Amino acid sequence: MKTAQANGARLAWRIDGPQDAPAVMLSNSLMSTHVMWDPQIAALTERFRVLRYDTRGHGASEVTPGPYSIELLADDAAALVEAAGLDAVHFVGLSMGGMIGQQLAVRHPRRVLSLSLCDTASEMPPRSMWEARFETARTQGVAGLVDSTIQRWFVPSFVAREPGAIAWVRQMILQTTPEGYIACASAVRDMSQTHILREIRVPTQIIVGRDDPACTLAASEVLHREIQGSTLHVIDDAAHLSNIEQPEQFTRLLVEFISAQAAATAR
Repeated sequence: MKTAQANGARLAWRIDGPQDAPAVMLSNSLMSTHVMWDPQIAALTERFRVLRYDTRGHGASEVTPGPYSIELLADDAAALVEAAGLDAVHFVGLSMGGMIGQQLAVRHPRRVLSLSLCDTASEMPPRSMWEARFETARTQGVAGLVDSTIQRWFVPSFVAREPGAIAWVRQMILQTTPEGYIACASAVRDMSQTHILREIRVPTQIIVGRDDPACTLAASEVLHREIQGSTLHVIDDAAHLSNIEQPEQFTRLLVEFISAQAAATAR
């Protein structure tokens, strides 16, 4: 991992894949790190230059004083694109990463060639739910949130058949500090950006696990309705981290979409 000072924070990042290939940027969910994309990396780096990073407050990136906003995190992403020596990227974000992507495409449109918005939403009520989680994080640490998070992120059949993957995800969650979690979760809690979706002008695909209880199919349908020309893909037998639950289907959707957009850009 490298580090870069970007938009007032020290962000940890890495870049893999052919140097002259189209650039893809991957943005992680709340309580995860850049390694959540490991199931996609082999396929993506065959064709693309892939930039991964830990969102401010997560992983090896700096935990600056919170609360944060989605706008701040989008500005982080834009600054990191520049710091990595890239011009524009095909942006892929899951959950909080997808919320960042929506803002990035509106606030920094020249940095975004296409959007893949995965298991995400443009609104995240109710506020009371977040306050209860914050109190748990303050009193018990992130460890107090692990079990309920695993239940939201994965369908029960995946939890039963993939104990190794669940242990890996559990360890990733536990790397998050309470301060980083609350700062980023405050951005998710306060987000209200359905009204900006019609300003998104880049090709956009939306991917959602059919059984996602956190960022629901209904929330993805709002994105699809409001983002002009977008496509919606629903992955069966998957909840919130559909890239881990159904990696082959998820990765195929990414590779096909980004390849098509990269080809169109190159014409």
